[in-house]
Amino acid sequence: MNTLIIIPAYNEEESLESTVSRLIATVPDVDYLVVNDGSSDGTVQICRENGYPFLDLPCNLGLAGAFQAGIKYAYRHSYDCAIQFDADGQHLPQYIHDLGQALQTSDIAIGSRFVNQPKGSSLRMLGSNIIQSAIKLTTGQLIHDPTSGMRAFNKRMIKLLALGLNMGPEPDTVSYLIRAAHAKVVEVPVQMAEREAGESYFNWRSSAKYMLRMTLSILFIQFFRKRLEGDAA
Repeated sequence: MNTLIIIPAYNEEESLESTVSRLIATVPDVDYLVVNDGSSDGTVQICRENGYPFLDLPCNLGLAGAFQAGIKYAYRHSYDCAIQFDADGQHLPQYIHDLGQALQTSDIAIGSRFVNQPKGSSLRMLGSNIIQSAIKLTTGQLIHDPTSGMRAFNKRMIKLLALGLNMGPEPDTVSYLIRAAHAKVVEVPVQMAEREAGESYFNWRSSAKYMLRMTLSILFIQFFRKRLEGDAA
């Protein structure tokens, strides 16, 4: 399967080099693309010095915008599979082939921490449970780790994500694709590491807003978006 790893990077100069080095060492047969999301640090210099393939966005678009820039690249270059992968070292490359293999029988594969492990009792896990319940209520599908950022998309999903509006790699988009494009979603058990360094897209305040926004979007807003019957085949 012709696979592209999309690595959104915002102020990740401290962790990007080690992340990409592990990626290359573990899956040397897989292409990757760093999307520098308007970083104010030396992220783009790291890419240039090491010869990493990268897109250099002129301003910070946020995770959804950076990922969609990468997914448009994947679509234009006819990749069969695109995998979202964090630049901060949390995602482990040994699961990449498992995610790609899962797309043999599905449209979206999510690297899940909680298929075989219980969730903790933090506020973030409470938010994850609420989003999980909203997806179950609106689609009938149980996704144990809906906020996992390690997601793989097949060729059909790449096209929909690249050409659609507001199609960021978020739980509400996954919920929408299940309903509107009859996407089949599976979870692949993974473990994740702690962030090595750098600046996260989310702090506690933005995380709380994110959880609320995702829940409202899944329960209400996504029902006003058109179905994708014509693109589902």
